[in-house]
Amino acid sequence: MLSIDLSVSRGDFHLTARVEANTPGIIAIFGPSGAGKSTLAHAIAGLVPATGRIQLDDVLWLDSSSQRSVPAEARRIGYVFQDARLFPHLDVRGNLRFAEHRARHHPRYVALKELIELLGLQALLARRVHQLSGGERQRVALGRALLSQPKLLILDEPLAALDVARREEVLPYLELLRDRYQVPMLYVSHQYDEVLRLASQVVLLGHGRIQASGTPAAISLDPSLRTIIGRELIGSVLEATVVSVDAATDLATVALGHTHIRLALANTSPGSRIRLHILARDVLLAIRAPEGLSVRNVLPGIISALTEEGRDAVLVTVDMGDERLLSRVTREAVNDLKLRPGLPIWALIKAASLRNQSFNQRARTSAEASR
Repeated sequence: MLSIDLSVSRGDFHLTARVEANTPGIIAIFGPSGAGKSTLAHAIAGLVPATGRIQLDDVLWLDSSSQRSVPAEARRIGYVFQDARLFPHLDVRGNLRFAEHRARHHPRYVALKELIELLGLQALLARRVHQLSGGERQRVALGRALLSQPKLLILDEPLAALDVARREEVLPYLELLRDRYQVPMLYVSHQYDEVLRLASQVVLLGHGRIQASGTPAAISLDPSLRTIIGRELIGSVLEATVVSVDAATDLATVALGHTHIRLALANTSPGSRIRLHILARDVLLAIRAPEGLSVRNVLPGIISALTEEGRDAVLVTVDMGDERLLSRVTREAVNDLKLRPGLPIWALIKAASLRNQSFNQRARTSAEASR
């Protein structure tokens, strides 16, 4: 458990953060630029003065009430910055061995040889920093941080300086590190797709305050998120399990609570956990069970809430037992269909993007695949 209750003042900016997050896993600190994400990460690492209390499991790093403040170098926190910050006078092997040497007295859970293989660094060992691409630099920075044998790994916008291709190069390595080692990770980002792909818990930060905290599924429904990610990305995040796969068509049957959905999904197997991001704009509603449609994913539910969204749009929340969907409809549709809380409804999902537990697969609904 990572327990944070702290305050930071830097000039005119004031940060107050109180949150508890389960570990291990990736805790995403998400919010717009200027929200205080890096300030929070720096305070946890001991890089800026803070008051309050910070504790990871049984290790207490900060407790103002007892005047305890463990210095940054003694907190055993691995830190990966946006710009990698490798030693330019050393080659890749030298950068890695530097971290290995400094951690020689700490319990070791990752070895140099293993990490080189895991991060694909063998061909880079003799290169100097200026000979590396941006993605390669970040992979080396990840390796160096892990070789310090940290109790907590902080990644502060590690992909922000990379183009799309380089981001896609690094993301699978972050997934490998998350799944291979039981090291708690704090991931700072303003990119919602990265958070959906990596995080087990999301801390939503805005204007120096915690707006919300919870699983990606819970945060996807939080109104505080909507002003940050923009209208087009508003939707539901659902956790599901693959029930069966048709090898001939790559169509999978996926369990969502007590109901099922069909997806075009390759390279998976029954029992796999997947994560669906279903956009509100891609969910249609019907007040009667539809017939004769090409859309195969029709899910029954009950309307639990209607939320005004702009001048002519309404977000409709549909309860499906343990899961909830968001659908964006026009105000005219609300009036014509007489939509209201408590009304039985059918949700037609015409498109979805999903990622499995390793979050490196993408798929479409069978309806989308048929178009």
